[in-house]
Amino acid sequence: MASIFTRIINGEIPCHKVAESDDYFAFLDISPLTKGHTLLVPKVEVDQYFDLDDVQLAGLTLFSKRIAKALKNTVDCMRVGVIVAGLEVPHAHVHLVPMTSEGDLSFSKERVNMTQEEFAALAEKIAIAYGKD
Repeated sequence: MASIFTRIINGEIPCHKVAESDDYFAFLDISPLTKGHTLLVPKVEVDQYFDLDDVQLAGLTLFSKRIAKALKNTVDCMRVGVIVAGLEVPHAHVHLVPMTSEGDLSFSKERVNMTQEEFAALAEKIAIAYGKD
């Protein structure tokens, strides 16, 4: 059975897409730690991050770098943190989290509430910044 991320990539489940390449897909987290929290996934369904082959892992890292730059240019933050975590979805993924303090990277903190309109507008701004790189 396809993971929820594969279903998002295939358009079966809606998302607020930020960017897409031939091999990778980026979209806003629906329960963000901070405004702009973005998930990046390889299109190939591999359970764990370190199970990606070297080419896939390097490609995901370079894709993440470009998305992080777009986030930094779009969202008011000091840095963009990166987290490889998550036991709930059996599909390798990276979290990029705009941050102003280390506490912004805590999954135990209260999540940011955003409307669908706010998600859509933010995704569009990040996508535009990504396209300028």
